[in-house]
Amino acid sequence: MQTFYFTLSLKYDLCERLYLPGINTVVITADNGKRIQLPVKNLRPHVSPIGIKGRFRLTIDNENKIKSFEKMA
Repeated sequence: MQTFYFTLSLKYDLCERLYLPGINTVVITADNGKRIQLPVKNLRPHVSPIGIKGRFRLTIDNENKIKSFEKMA
């Protein structure tokens, strides 16, 4: 298993794009510099009236399947 940490800060108007048809994934850069393709369905629950802001932890298994995705702060 691998764990990645990253910080997101997106304004609400950018978060609206997460709901557009055809937008299924986003690419984020973890603190260690690794680029990770993440399904938008994992981000949608974290959208608030101000957008997405916080520190996140992503854990994947050896087959690159998401085991957990959580907001830390």
